[in-house]
Amino acid sequence: MGSGEEDTGGGGGAVRGAVLKALVVVGGVLLLRRLRRSTTRWDHARAVADALSGEKFSREQARKDPDNFFNLRMLTCPATEMVDGSRVLYFEQAFWRSPEKPFRQRFYRVKPCLKEMKCDVENTIESAKTSRTPFTDWISRTSWLSSYAIRDAEEYKNFCDRQKDQRPQPEEVIADIAEHLTTIYLSRCGRGKRCLYEGSTPPEGFPNNWSGASYCTSDLSIHKNGEVHIWDKGFDDEGNQVWGTKVGPYEFKPAPKSKYDDMFSPLNFSAPWSLEKKLDKAYVIDDQ
Repeated sequence: MGSGEEDTGGGGGAVRGAVLKALVVVGGVLLLRRLRRSTTRWDHARAVADALSGEKFSREQARKDPDNFFNLRMLTCPATEMVDGSRVLYFEQAFWRSPEKPFRQRFYRVKPCLKEMKCDVENTIESAKTSRTPFTDWISRTSWLSSYAIRDAEEYKNFCDRQKDQRPQPEEVIADIAEHLTTIYLSRCGRGKRCLYEGSTPPEGFPNNWSGASYCTSDLSIHKNGEVHIWDKGFDDEGNQVWGTKVGPYEFKPAPKSKYDDMFSPLNFSAPWSLEKKLDKAYVIDDQ
């Protein structure tokens, strides 16, 4: 009798063990499916839009290398959402000392790329990159991001700094989206990299006639710590770089908690006109 009870108990324990193992396996499969579902094409688009948004500065670069970089403010915020679910962001850049006078204003439209393209995000941004990789190979491993001119840019100055009821409303934003300027193709960064997404314009870049250029290119990377790196360059017909930094991308880092940390830094006082003129070859102020 005793031995029979022991056998029964042992069998029950084996059954319970098998049931627990089955539950663990099923639970693991369900969790894996849920994790896979959590990263959809639209999740990538939202992640890119969120990462681009906010106030960021190139302050550290300007401190370390003032000959090649200026202390610029990059400000981006949501402007509206299209009927297809894509997000429209307003973007502007200005010198730190005069944020109320942006020298560059754009609309960014962020959306997933087509399923058949096997990429993460479709997004159009204003600049481009000099990649000479064959386009067919290059496109298969990237996603997209797009930028547009604004019909009346003056109406949108300091858009993100205003109260929502003092901004152009969503229907006005859609009506004010002007000509398409450039498209950058974004993909997820590989393991071990600091970035989340990275990409560039097509190898041939986009038409641009500012300051002697015939086309422009741009590299863009979005980092895990909130940084956004942008490298815009202009080239003439012979392929000579005529504007943009030559030493690397601008590195825009999220704004610190207090803007008063550098109030008395020399970088934040008005520079002489000669320094302003240097910008012609270091950064684009009013590209066409």
